[in-house]
Amino acid sequence: MSEKSVTARHTGAMRFALATGSGHEMILDDGQGGTGPRPTEALLASLAGCTAMDVVSLLTKKRQPFSAYSVEARGSQQAEYPQVYTWIELVHVVEGRDIDDVAVRRCIELSATKYCPISAMVSAGPTAVHHCYRIHDTASEPPDIREGEVLVTGPHATVGSAES
Repeated sequence: MSEKSVTARHTGAMRFALATGSGHEMILDDGQGGTGPRPTEALLASLAGCTAMDVVSLLTKKRQPFSAYSVEARGSQQAEYPQVYTWIELVHVVEGRDIDDVAVRRCIELSATKYCPISAMVSAGPTAVHHCYRIHDTASEPPDIREGEVLVTGPHATVGSAES
């Protein structure tokens, strides 16, 4: 088991300076202050970053020749408090020559169901997370664009539900 720590120090209005146990700092703020991301945006950023790290690692292991990679994350929160996300969509955008759709789909599936702890925590709650992809295959001119949904996790999904 690994323990993590963060200290949130109030610096005025709704602004907080965060210091992590690993020695990093960031600012969180609300919509009126606007000096840093809102906590719910930071959650989306954590989810996008976590799954992106998994997928890049897995694509590399599968020898997929990607030249560019990104994750687009968006979500919708319910109006009433506690204003949880009701759905989130993650689109993994992979660019390169001769990218294998099956390999990309499997990398996303493994991240969503086995490796990404942020995905597991979000999916264990009331949020439906749509894991999608868009491939820009540059082997043709103009590039061949293929896209689709890999799977939906949550609400209340269990951790480690996929077989490797």
